[in-house]
Amino acid sequence: MIRAEQLDLRLGSRTLVRQLDWAARPGECWSIIGRNGAGKSTLLRTLAGLHRPDAGAVHVGGRALDQWPPEELARQRAFLAQSRHDAFSYSVIETVLSARHPYHANRYWEGSDDHQAAMKALASMEVADLAARDVRTLSGGERQRVAIAALLAQDTQLLLLDEPANALDLAHQVSVMGLLARLCREQGKTVVMIGHDLNLAYRISTHALLLMGDGRWQAGPIGETMQPALLGDYLGHPIDMLEHGGRRIFLPHEATT
Repeated sequence: MIRAEQLDLRLGSRTLVRQLDWAARPGECWSIIGRNGAGKSTLLRTLAGLHRPDAGAVHVGGRALDQWPPEELARQRAFLAQSRHDAFSYSVIETVLSARHPYHANRYWEGSDDHQAAMKALASMEVADLAARDVRTLSGGERQRVAIAALLAQDTQLLLLDEPANALDLAHQVSVMGLLARLCREQGKTVVMIGHDLNLAYRISTHALLLMGDGRWQAGPIGETMQPALLGDYLGHPIDMLEHGGRRIFLPHEATT
Protein backbone atom coordinates (compact mmCIF):
# COMPACT_ATOMS: atom_id res chain seq x y z
CA MET A 1 0.00 0.00 0.00
CA ILE A 2 2.82 2.42 0.92
CA ARG A 3 6.56 2.05 0.43
CA ALA A 4 9.63 4.15 1.28
CA GLU A 5 12.75 3.66 -0.82
CA GLN A 6 16.17 4.84 0.36
CA LEU A 7 14.47 7.64 2.30
CA ASP A 8 16.62 10.24 4.03
CA LEU A 9 15.24 12.88 6.41
CA ARG A 10 17.41 15.63 7.86
CA LEU A 11 16.83 18.52 10.23
CA GLY A 12 19.63 21.07 9.89
CA SER A 13 22.86 19.17 10.45
CA ARG A 14 21.05 16.18 12.01
CA THR A 15 20.10 13.07 10.08
CA LEU A 16 16.82 11.80 11.50
CA VAL A 17 16.30 8.85 9.15
CA ARG A 18 18.89 7.32 6.83
CA GLN A 19 18.10 5.08 3.82
CA LEU A 20 14.75 3.85 5.07
CA ASP A 21 13.58 0.88 3.01
CA TRP A 22 10.17 -0.01 4.39
CA ALA A 23 6.70 -1.03 3.28
CA ALA A 24 3.27 -1.34 4.91
CA ARG A 25 0.82 -3.69 3.21
CA PRO A 26 -2.98 -4.06 3.28
CA GLY A 27 -4.20 -5.40 6.62
CA GLU A 28 -1.09 -4.29 8.51
CA CYS A 29 -1.15 -1.91 11.47
CA TRP A 30 2.18 -0.18 12.13
CA SER A 31 3.26 1.80 15.19
CA ILE A 32 6.13 4.27 14.83
CA ILE A 33 8.05 4.33 18.11
CA GLY A 34 10.88 6.57 19.27
CA ARG A 35 11.83 9.24 21.79
CA ASN A 36 10.86 12.89 21.41
CA GLY A 37 12.66 14.53 18.49
CA ALA A 38 13.46 11.23 16.79
CA GLY A 39 11.66 12.29 13.60
CA LYS A 40 8.38 10.40 13.96
CA SER A 41 6.08 13.26 12.94
CA THR A 42 8.45 14.37 10.19
CA LEU A 43 8.44 10.86 8.78
CA LEU A 44 4.63 10.59 8.96
CA ARG A 45 4.22 13.94 7.18
CA THR A 46 6.67 12.73 4.54
CA LEU A 47 4.66 9.54 4.04
CA ALA A 48 1.53 11.69 3.66
CA GLY A 49 3.18 13.84 0.98
CA LEU A 50 3.26 16.95 3.18
CA HIS A 51 7.04 17.09 3.63
CA ARG A 52 9.65 16.55 0.93
CA PRO A 53 12.37 14.00 1.80
CA ASP A 54 16.03 14.93 1.49
CA ALA A 55 16.62 11.79 -0.56
CA GLY A 56 14.67 8.78 -1.74
CA ALA A 57 10.98 8.47 -2.54
CA VAL A 58 7.61 7.39 -1.16
CA HIS A 59 5.21 5.30 -3.24
CA VAL A 60 1.49 4.80 -2.58
CA GLY A 61 -0.24 2.06 -4.52
CA GLY A 62 2.88 1.61 -6.65
CA ARG A 63 2.96 5.28 -7.67
CA ALA A 64 5.40 7.95 -6.47
CA LEU A 65 3.69 10.58 -4.33
CA ASP A 66 4.56 13.42 -6.70
CA GLN A 67 2.75 11.58 -9.51
CA TRP A 68 -0.59 11.65 -7.68
CA PRO A 69 -2.98 14.54 -8.35
CA PRO A 70 -3.98 15.91 -4.90
CA GLU A 71 -7.64 14.96 -5.25
CA GLU A 72 -6.79 11.38 -6.23
CA LEU A 73 -4.25 11.05 -3.44
CA ALA A 74 -6.90 12.25 -0.96
CA ARG A 75 -9.02 9.27 -1.98
CA GLN A 76 -6.11 6.93 -1.21
CA ARG A 77 -4.72 8.19 2.08
CA ALA A 78 -6.00 10.17 5.06
CA PHE A 79 -3.80 12.03 7.53
CA LEU A 80 -4.48 12.95 11.16
CA ALA A 81 -2.22 15.75 12.38
CA GLN A 82 -0.93 15.85 15.94
CA SER A 83 -2.68 19.16 16.63
CA ARG A 84 -5.00 21.59 14.87
CA HIS A 85 -6.28 25.14 15.24
CA ASP A 86 -9.92 25.97 14.59
CA ALA A 87 -9.98 29.58 13.43
CA PHE A 88 -13.58 29.61 12.22
CA SER A 89 -16.96 28.74 13.70
CA TYR A 90 -17.66 25.49 11.83
CA SER A 91 -20.08 22.95 13.21
CA VAL A 92 -18.96 19.41 13.94
CA ILE A 93 -20.91 18.00 10.98
CA GLU A 94 -19.42 20.63 8.62
CA THR A 95 -15.95 19.75 9.86
CA VAL A 96 -16.44 16.06 9.12
CA LEU A 97 -18.18 16.73 5.79
CA SER A 98 -15.10 18.63 4.63
CA ALA A 99 -13.33 15.25 4.48
CA ARG A 100 -15.76 14.20 1.74
CA HIS A 101 -14.62 16.86 -0.75
CA PRO A 102 -12.29 14.49 -2.68
CA TYR A 103 -15.40 12.61 -3.81
CA HIS A 104 -17.39 15.61 -5.06
CA ALA A 105 -15.91 15.88 -8.59
CA ASN A 106 -17.86 18.80 -10.08
CA ARG A 107 -20.43 18.93 -7.28
CA TYR A 108 -20.24 21.93 -4.96
CA TRP A 109 -22.64 20.75 -2.25
CA GLU A 110 -22.54 17.53 -0.29
CA GLY A 111 -25.02 14.80 -1.12
CA SER A 112 -26.97 12.38 1.04
CA ASP A 113 -24.17 9.82 0.70
CA ASP A 114 -21.72 12.33 2.21
CA HIS A 115 -24.04 13.07 5.13
CA GLN A 116 -24.55 9.36 5.72
CA ALA A 117 -20.79 8.72 5.75
CA ALA A 118 -20.22 11.67 8.09
CA MET A 119 -22.90 10.64 10.57
CA LYS A 120 -21.70 7.03 10.54
CA ALA A 121 -18.16 8.20 11.33
CA LEU A 122 -19.39 10.48 14.13
CA ALA A 123 -21.42 7.62 15.61
CA SER A 124 -18.38 5.34 15.56
CA MET A 125 -16.55 7.96 17.65
CA GLU A 126 -19.57 8.43 19.96
CA VAL A 127 -19.94 12.12 19.06
CA ALA A 128 -23.01 12.04 16.78
CA ASP A 129 -24.93 14.02 19.39
CA LEU A 130 -22.43 16.87 18.94
CA ALA A 131 -23.10 17.27 15.19
CA ALA A 132 -24.56 20.78 15.53
CA ARG A 133 -21.96 22.04 18.03
CA ASP A 134 -19.33 24.66 17.18
CA VAL A 135 -15.99 22.81 17.09
CA ARG A 136 -14.43 25.64 19.10
CA THR A 137 -16.63 24.76 22.10
CA LEU A 138 -15.51 21.12 22.31
CA SER A 139 -13.19 19.67 24.92
CA GLY A 140 -9.80 18.41 23.76
CA GLY A 141 -10.95 14.80 23.78
CA GLU A 142 -14.18 15.57 21.94
CA ARG A 143 -12.28 17.55 19.30
CA GLN A 144 -9.86 14.67 18.83
CA ARG A 145 -12.71 12.22 18.27
CA VAL A 146 -14.27 14.58 15.72
CA ALA A 147 -10.91 14.74 13.90
CA ILE A 148 -10.74 10.94 13.81
CA ALA A 149 -14.34 10.85 12.57
CA ALA A 150 -13.32 13.11 9.68
CA LEU A 151 -10.45 10.74 8.91
CA LEU A 152 -12.87 7.80 8.83
CA ALA A 153 -15.39 9.69 6.68
CA GLN A 154 -12.65 10.26 4.10
CA ASP A 155 -12.90 6.50 3.50
CA THR A 156 -9.36 5.70 2.36
CA GLN A 157 -7.42 2.45 2.41
CA LEU A 158 -4.37 4.09 3.99
CA LEU A 159 -4.66 5.91 7.33
CA LEU A 160 -1.74 7.90 8.75
CA LEU A 161 -2.29 9.08 12.32
CA ASP A 162 -0.05 11.21 14.52
CA GLU A 163 -0.87 10.32 18.14
CA PRO A 164 -4.53 9.34 17.67
CA ALA A 165 -4.93 8.70 21.42
CA ASN A 166 -3.88 12.28 22.26
CA ALA A 167 -6.29 13.94 24.75
CA LEU A 168 -8.53 10.86 24.93
CA ASP A 169 -9.59 9.33 28.23
CA LEU A 170 -8.74 5.70 28.92
CA ALA A 171 -12.03 4.26 27.64
CA HIS A 172 -11.82 6.15 24.35
CA GLN A 173 -8.15 5.33 23.91
CA VAL A 174 -9.05 1.65 24.05
CA SER A 175 -12.11 1.98 21.79
CA VAL A 176 -10.33 4.09 19.14
CA MET A 177 -7.34 1.77 19.03
CA GLY A 178 -9.63 -1.24 18.85
CA LEU A 179 -11.49 0.34 15.92
CA LEU A 180 -8.25 0.93 14.03
CA ALA A 181 -7.22 -2.69 14.59
CA ARG A 182 -10.58 -3.90 13.26
CA LEU A 183 -10.27 -1.74 10.15
CA CYS A 184 -7.01 -3.51 9.37
CA ARG A 185 -8.22 -6.97 10.28
CA GLU A 186 -11.71 -6.87 8.76
CA GLN A 187 -11.44 -4.35 5.91
CA GLY A 188 -7.81 -4.80 4.88
CA LYS A 189 -6.95 -1.15 5.53
CA THR A 190 -3.38 -0.08 6.26
CA VAL A 191 -2.78 1.95 9.43
CA VAL A 192 0.47 3.74 10.28
CA MET A 193 0.39 5.66 13.54
CA ILE A 194 2.54 7.35 16.14
CA GLY A 195 1.95 6.72 19.83
CA HIS A 196 3.76 6.67 23.15
CA ASP A 197 1.81 3.94 24.93
CA LEU A 198 3.78 0.75 24.34
CA ASN A 199 1.03 -1.44 25.74
CA LEU A 200 -1.63 -0.07 23.39
CA ALA A 201 0.79 -0.31 20.47
CA TYR A 202 1.60 -3.92 21.23
CA ARG A 203 -2.06 -4.83 21.72
CA ILE A 204 -3.30 -3.60 18.34
CA SER A 205 -0.27 -3.38 16.03
CA THR A 206 1.01 -6.08 13.73
CA HIS A 207 4.34 -4.30 13.12
CA ALA A 208 6.52 -1.56 14.57
CA LEU A 209 9.01 0.88 13.08
CA LEU A 210 11.58 2.09 15.62
CA LEU A 211 13.41 5.39 15.07
CA MET A 212 16.60 6.28 16.94
CA GLY A 213 16.74 9.90 15.75
CA ASP A 214 20.31 9.64 14.45
CA GLY A 215 19.50 7.90 11.18
CA ARG A 216 19.15 4.39 12.59
CA TRP A 217 15.88 2.51 12.36
CA GLN A 218 14.50 -0.99 12.74
CA ALA A 219 11.26 -2.40 11.35
CA GLY A 220 9.42 -5.69 11.57
CA PRO A 221 6.65 -7.66 13.27
CA ILE A 222 6.00 -6.65 16.87
CA GLY A 223 7.29 -9.98 18.14
CA GLU A 224 10.72 -9.03 16.79
CA THR A 225 10.81 -5.26 17.31
CA MET A 226 8.96 -4.79 20.60
CA GLN A 227 11.58 -6.50 22.73
CA PRO A 228 12.56 -4.85 26.04
CA ALA A 229 16.26 -4.42 25.27
CA LEU A 230 15.59 -3.02 21.81
CA LEU A 231 12.84 -0.68 23.01
CA GLY A 232 15.02 0.51 25.86
CA ASP A 233 17.80 1.33 23.42
CA TYR A 234 15.55 3.29 21.07
CA LEU A 235 13.61 5.06 23.84
CA GLY A 236 16.65 5.92 25.94
CA HIS A 237 15.36 4.24 29.10
CA PRO A 238 15.40 0.60 30.27
CA ILE A 239 12.13 -1.24 29.71
CA ASP A 240 10.83 -4.16 31.76
CA MET A 241 8.35 -6.65 30.32
CA LEU A 242 5.87 -8.79 32.23
CA GLU A 243 3.76 -11.68 30.98
CA HIS A 244 0.33 -11.78 32.59
CA GLY A 245 -2.77 -13.67 31.50
CA GLY A 246 -1.34 -14.25 28.07
CA ARG A 247 -0.62 -10.54 27.67
CA ARG A 248 2.70 -8.75 27.36
CA ILE A 249 2.99 -5.63 29.54
CA PHE A 250 5.77 -3.05 29.19
CA LEU A 251 6.92 -0.91 32.11
CA PRO A 252 9.71 1.66 32.48
CA HIS A 253 12.43 0.17 34.63
CA GLU A 254 12.78 1.71 38.07
CA ALA A 255 16.08 1.18 39.81
CA THR A 256 15.79 0.10 43.43
CA THR A 257 17.82 1.97 46.02
